[in-house]
Amino acid sequence: MGIIIRQSIKGTIVNYVGIAIGFFTTFFVLTRFLTAEEIGLTRVLIEAATLIAGLAQLGTNSSIVRFYPYFKDEAHKDHGFFFWSLAVPLVGFLVVGTLYVCLKSVICGVFSEKSSLFVNYYYFVLPLAFFLLYMTIFETNANVLMRIVVPKFVREVVVRVLLLASYLLYAFKVLDIDGFVAAFCSIYGVAMLINIGYLLSLKRISIKPDLKFFSKSLRKDYLLYTLFLVTASIGSVITPSVNTFFISAKMGLEYTGVFAIATFIAALIEIPYRSLGAISQPQLSQAVKDRDVVQANQLVKNVSLHQLLVGAFIFFIIWINIDLLFKIIPNGELYATAKQVVLILGITKLLQSICNIGVSALGYSRYYYYSLIFTFVLTVAAIVFNNWLIPLWGINGAAMASLLAAVIYYALLLGMVHRKIKINLFSMNQFKVLAIILMLLPINFLLETYVSPLWNYVFTNDFVIEIADAILRTGILTVLGVVIVYFWHISEDVNSLIRKTLRLKK
Repeated sequence: MGIIIRQSIKGTIVNYVGIAIGFFTTFFVLTRFLTAEEIGLTRVLIEAATLIAGLAQLGTNSSIVRFYPYFKDEAHKDHGFFFWSLAVPLVGFLVVGTLYVCLKSVICGVFSEKSSLFVNYYYFVLPLAFFLLYMTIFETNANVLMRIVVPKFVREVVVRVLLLASYLLYAFKVLDIDGFVAAFCSIYGVAMLINIGYLLSLKRISIKPDLKFFSKSLRKDYLLYTLFLVTASIGSVITPSVNTFFISAKMGLEYTGVFAIATFIAALIEIPYRSLGAISQPQLSQAVKDRDVVQANQLVKNVSLHQLLVGAFIFFIIWINIDLLFKIIPNGELYATAKQVVLILGITKLLQSICNIGVSALGYSRYYYYSLIFTFVLTVAAIVFNNWLIPLWGINGAAMASLLAAVIYYALLLGMVHRKIKINLFSMNQFKVLAIILMLLPINFLLETYVSPLWNYVFTNDFVIEIADAILRTGILTVLGVVIVYFWHISEDVNSLIRKTLRLKK
């Protein structure tokens, strides 16, 4: 786990620098200078582009991780493996992009009544999708080379800084709405170019395919796996966008904007997995390829445990301060209507980040085709639940639809992972983490009841009192949680990091 821990820590630091920028941008720039409808527009553009990019990949992202161990050869520049990661998505983009153009009248008919602003910028989705497609492909190529930090920096910091600049240019009327949308899309093109430049600087890639090395049996495996992923991606890339599309079509872009802000808050929970999952997947792929069940089990348990440990504490801190957060952000009373959405989506994000490593394990195994069934179950469940619950509960219904679909999906899929490849990502230490959170909740209640009122004797301003109280409670509960984690020996990696930081002896 050494290189995984080092790279994931660096990647997580980069992620949280980006999160700090994104937090400021989302909660103090977007909510102040953009209407909820305009926020909803940017959300729909991204979701639509992500959907097209996901379909156009033709499974390349997973294929890169699965088949790279077969091509890995630094002396021969991995036998031109990079070429295939460029060529296959290009074919996919041409096919999917053409289909998107042909379906304009149908798609616009769905959105025209409640979300006409999206219809005005329908074609902007295509270049944005192209940029997102290859930005992701280049990131994955860097991941298998065990170099995640720079691509993470580009995605989490560079993109966010440029987005912040575009929002401010629009806010101060340097750009009109057309110029803003064009700038918004172009930013991802800049990120794509930086990523390819970084890959070239590593001097490990080649666009000259080694056709002799790409044997008949390997071509057959690659083709079958790709055809499977093409089918599977129809469900897997649609599902994350279902909420946004249903809310936009049934309720309008303003509600999409409110839901987007709640989603941004909940997304903080899964940030650690973006690094830990990315850097661990190549090693998991190798372990599954070698049928090293012991190594694979140890890896998935470690990733799942550490994601639960970090994600649960982030979720806990968000929730105990959620009311203050909505008071701080501009127009917070509008977005506070999504408080329950944050709770439900937070649980969903935590579940996803804990279990996704198990999904990867199945995908890298010879039983990968089983995941196709579960993907369609997830997609159908998400569509059915959204269609049923949004008319009943609005955006809360959309959030609940995501949670219910995820529970069904992971229950079925992880059962198959345990049965077929003997991998179980759950451990007793995970239940200890949940027990710690359950212990901290009543402690927070006691602090609010008996300690928080004492601030009235120190400050007279109510807002200052709330800030000071939040800082004190968060600090006390965080320290207490870390102490319990350390002495309960939940994670030796975490304990080692604490000892190194505090220069303690074992």
